[in-house]
Amino acid sequence: MMRIGTVRGRFAGVWPIALAMLTLAACAPVQPPRPELLSYPPLQFAIPEVEPIELANGLRIYLREDSELPLVQITAMIGAGTLAAPRELTGFDELFAATLRTGGTLIMPAAPLEERLDLLAADLSCDVGPYTTQIGLSVRHDDLAEGLAMLGDLLRRPALAGDKLELARSKAREAVRRRNDDPDGIAERLLMAALYPAHPLGDSPTDSTLSAITRDQLIDFHRTHFTPDNLWLAVSGDVSRAELLPLLERLFGDWPRAGNAAVPLPPLVPPQAGLLQVVAKDVPQATIMLGDLGLTKDNPDQYAGRVMNFIFGGGGFNSRLMREIRSDRGLAYSVWSQFQVGRRFPGPVMAGTETKNASVLEALTLIRAIIDDLRERPVTAEELRIATESLVNSFVFSFADPHAVVVQRLQLDFYGYPPDYLARYQERIATVTAADVQRLARAYLRPERQQIIVVGAPDETAGSLASLGLPVKRLSADELP
Repeated sequence: MMRIGTVRGRFAGVWPIALAMLTLAACAPVQPPRPELLSYPPLQFAIPEVEPIELANGLRIYLREDSELPLVQITAMIGAGTLAAPRELTGFDELFAATLRTGGTLIMPAAPLEERLDLLAADLSCDVGPYTTQIGLSVRHDDLAEGLAMLGDLLRRPALAGDKLELARSKAREAVRRRNDDPDGIAERLLMAALYPAHPLGDSPTDSTLSAITRDQLIDFHRTHFTPDNLWLAVSGDVSRAELLPLLERLFGDWPRAGNAAVPLPPLVPPQAGLLQVVAKDVPQATIMLGDLGLTKDNPDQYAGRVMNFIFGGGGFNSRLMREIRSDRGLAYSVWSQFQVGRRFPGPVMAGTETKNASVLEALTLIRAIIDDLRERPVTAEELRIATESLVNSFVFSFADPHAVVVQRLQLDFYGYPPDYLARYQERIATVTAADVQRLARAYLRPERQQIIVVGAPDETAGSLASLGLPVKRLSADELP
């Protein structure tokens, strides 16, 4: 009995320890697999449906119901913009948008209209782009009828008040006076002027063009282009077709169709040779922008162009520009490229960065070397995989905003995109090859035709910018209009 008791005594403290160790082992977290070993089922994504409707007078409506929030968003788009105004009135778009937004209507003058918008917590905006004029309205569902009535008056009976025109003109003149303070603004303005010479897409307003714009010209623009068969409405939010259509019929049903002719497009004569413009400005670092003309939406090469741009400089830290200029050389904090697909004119293919004045030639030489490599050698399989997968996977985020979905569908129809553009977008990106990327680089990254803008005080003691092989034009920021 004594021996048994002694053995038990020896092991009496072991059992709680063993039990605790077993408990801890059972509670230990399971080590997750390595990220590269994880696998997921293919992403299933369907493009959201948008309902197109057309009234008898030609007014087109695009509707998507979404009752998640008690809000309704509306975008009214008129098929005329900057290109519908004479070139000698450069700045017309800006003054028209501001006067339309702030000038009130013939039914409700500016001050009462603003008070009512504030009371309703409604948001109203106006913008004029190259091809369209857009008015945006966001309003609570309970105030939809009143909000639509105000929008209808703004579309059909704007006051375009003279005092609001003068206020807009004063602000625009001040912006012109101060625009040469901003190196980025100078570079972008000169680059667009070089890519679109003697063309509205390359024009910038001046004091004289702003002074030439009259209220009668604003009224004439409205009278000519604001018609129901030139009006497109995107509507999303907490409203049904059954509720919306009677409101729209009451507000717009008696507005007669006008049969507007399409706005003629001014001819574009692209630049025939490259040019490097150096704008002297006393700043600690220089701004560099370079570009050439690309393609339009009707060109099937747009998909390969998007992949090429991702690899060149549009893919952030996955791009060659960022890797070579920032990560490897430390020449700049930010460097980028864009491949804009034009809707009716070729869009710009651009790249840019900011670097120390002493590093301007080195940065430009490195950009040129990256371009030459893209032109001369196919991209790697890994670069191609990352670019295509990133573009394909990010496509779904284009549909995160319900109202943006409706506006996108409206614009695709307005600009005449193919009906299957969205449905086949990912497929067309995924089938781009390394040979396609090289072909696009050779077609649109052409060093001998590039327009290069440098704003700053580049140090050329170690080498001249003329070594890049382009004619050099030197200016002073103080000399610019």
